[in-house]
Amino acid sequence: MKLRLSTSNVINGGTPIVRRPASEKSNIELVNGLRSNFAASKEASTPVENGDVNHVLGKRKHSGSNDTPYMLWTTLDGNCMNIPSSNPEATGLAEERMDYDITVKLFLLPKASFADWRRHLQDAIAAVLHELSVESVDLLIISFPGVSFDADSEEKGGCGSSKIQATESELFDAIVDLWKMVEKLQVDGVALKTGVAEFGCDMLKRFLPRTIHRPMVNQINVRDACIVPQSIMELAKQERIELLTHNDCTNILPQGTLRELLGDGPDGAGILAGSDPETKGLNGDLNPEWVVKYTAVVRDRGVIEHKGYFASADLSQDTPG
Repeated sequence: MKLRLSTSNVINGGTPIVRRPASEKSNIELVNGLRSNFAASKEASTPVENGDVNHVLGKRKHSGSNDTPYMLWTTLDGNCMNIPSSNPEATGLAEERMDYDITVKLFLLPKASFADWRRHLQDAIAAVLHELSVESVDLLIISFPGVSFDADSEEKGGCGSSKIQATESELFDAIVDLWKMVEKLQVDGVALKTGVAEFGCDMLKRFLPRTIHRPMVNQINVRDACIVPQSIMELAKQERIELLTHNDCTNILPQGTLRELLGDGPDGAGILAGSDPETKGLNGDLNPEWVVKYTAVVRDRGVIEHKGYFASADLSQDTPG
C-alpha cells in the first residue's frame, strides 16, 4: 500500500507572508505541517453530538489524540491511502499563473529504489500541478539520496566534494537516467528551468557531459551561507549555472520520524498499529520514498502565497489491526 501525505498550505490561514530567509530546516516545517494538517482534518471529521460543538471539543481535549478513527479523515484510492483525504477540486492560486514564480524541489529518499525514481518524479509533479491548478512550474530541483556537498573539501582546493553514500556507479547511472525524464519535462514545458542539489565540482564535471539540457541551478548546503567555496563558484560561472544555498535536510523524512507521525503515540495520527495488540491500525514495514516541496511566490510583491509538501511512503504487508 502507498501512503500519500499532505501538509496543504503551510502559510497560516492561507495568508501570504513576505519571503525571508528560513531560520529552521525544512524537516521541522514539514513535520509540523503534516501534524497540523492531520489534526485539522480529524477535527473537521469529528461528528458533532446534538449540535454541541463545545462538547465535542471538550471531549477531544480530555481524550487521547487518536480518538477519531483514521477512516473518517483519510481516503483509499485504489492501493493508495491519502492522509488526509485529498481535495478533488484544489483551490489553486488567487491570481493569474503569469504572476507567480513556482519552485518545486523533489527529495528522493534513501529507502526508494532507483527503479522507481521515474514514477516518483511523475507522481510528485502531478500532485503539485493539481494542488496549484497549474500546468507548469518555473523551477524544478531534484535532490538525490546519498549525495551531499562537502564545503570543507572545496575550501581546501579539492573537487571531489559530493559525498556519495551508495554504490557510486549505480547511483550515478540512476541520476543520469532520471535526468532524461527531467529533460523531457523541460522540453514539454512542464518545468521551465531545472536544477540539482548538493553537486560539488567533481560531480558536476562528471554529470554535465551526460546531459542534453544542463541544470540551470545547483543548490548547495553550507554551514555559513555567506561563505561559498571559490572553486564551486568559478565552475558554476564557467558553466553558466546559478548557484544557490539552502538549509534543507537531504533525508527530510526519516523512517522513524514518519512512523512517529503516523503511529499510535500521543503525537501520532493513529494510522499505524502500535505494539499493543489491542490497538487498531495498519501493520507493515514503512519505507519513506519521496517528499516534494512547492512554493508559489507573487512576483511583483515577493510574497509567498502558497507553500506546502507532499510525501509518499510504501507500507508493505499491511493488514488492519
